[in-house]
Parts: sequence; structure tokens; C-alpha cells
Amino acid sequence: MTWVGTAVVGSTLVGAYSANRAAKTQAGAMDRASELQYKQYQEDVARQKPFYDVGVNALPELVAASKYEPFTMDKFQADPGYAFRLSEGQKALERSAAARGGLLSGGTGKALQRFGQDYGSQEYTNAFNRYQIEREARLKPLQSLTGMGQSTGQQLSNTGQTMASNVGSNIGSAAAARASGYVGGANALTGGLNTYLN
Repeated sequence: MTWVGTAVVGSTLVGAYSANRAAKTQAGAMDRASELQYKQYQEDVARQKPFYDVGVNALPELVAASKYEPFTMDKFQADPGYAFRLSEGQKALERSAAARGGLLSGGTGKALQRFGQDYGSQEYTNAFNRYQIEREARLKPLQSLTGMGQSTGQQLSNTGQTMASNVGSNIGSAAAARASGYVGGANALTGGLNTYLN
């Protein structure tokens, strides 16, 4: 083999080696980028986990609290506002009648009955509204917590999809880089062989 042939073979081998080496470097960089994206995703999940857990843990309480119990007469009569005001109103009528000497009269009985009926009619709406406000005050924080968990879950889902898409793209790019190294190496060998034969 002449010095020209040796130079052609040497140049060919260097070209093939360089193409293969460059492809490995590029593919390795893509692999490291994929690992970094996966690590970042895991860190995101760890940071968001407390918020997600709060929402998940609040959900059973929300379900239990959302079961509506109708506002019944028992609830109405047990309403502290109604019971207190009714009692105080009746005491005032009785004291007034006692002061006039007519506590046990039919007029006092009628006045007490009318007061109770009128007051009950007026106060029912107030007691019902207090019941609804209390119920809403119980539900709203739970709804907020479960909403936070749901939002966090959606964020993590989106982050995971983005990570998977990027990693998939990196895998494809790494494979293309490896393939181009093989093609580059083959082209260098073929070109060197053609040069030598010519």
C-alpha cells in the first residue's frame, strides 16, 4: 500500500470515527436532557403533593357535608335566636298582664297565643336563613380545599404530559443522532473506498 492509500484509509477511519463520536455525544446530551426533565417533574410533584393531599382529604368531608338535611320544625324550634326571642316576648306579655292583675285571664292567653303564632311566622324565615348561612359556611372552605386539590392535580397532569412529550422528542432526536452517526461513518468508509479505488 502506498502512502496515498494509507492516507486515504487513515482519513476514512478518522471520518467514520468522528461521525460516530459526534452522534454519541449528541445522543448522550439528549439522554441527559430527558433525565433532567424527569427529575424536574418529580420535584414538581413533591412540591405540589401537600396541596393535592389537602384537596383529596377534604373531598370525603365535602361529600358528607353536602348531604342536605331539610329545615324541619325541630330545627326551627331548636334555633337559639327563635327560642330566646320567643321566651323573652312571652315573659314580657306575662309580666305586663301580671302587673295589671290579669295574668290568668283569657285575654292574656289569647295575646300569648297570637304573639307565638305571629312571631313564629315571622321568625321562620330568619331561622331558615341562618340555617342556610351556617350550612354554606361549612361547605365553602371544603369546596375551596377540594378545588385546590383538583387544580393541583390538573397542573401536575399538564406538567407530566409536557415532560412526556419533551422526553419522547428527545428520544427521537437521540435515535436520529445515532442513526446519522452510522450513516456518516458508512459514508466516510464508502467515500474513502471510492477514493482509494479511483
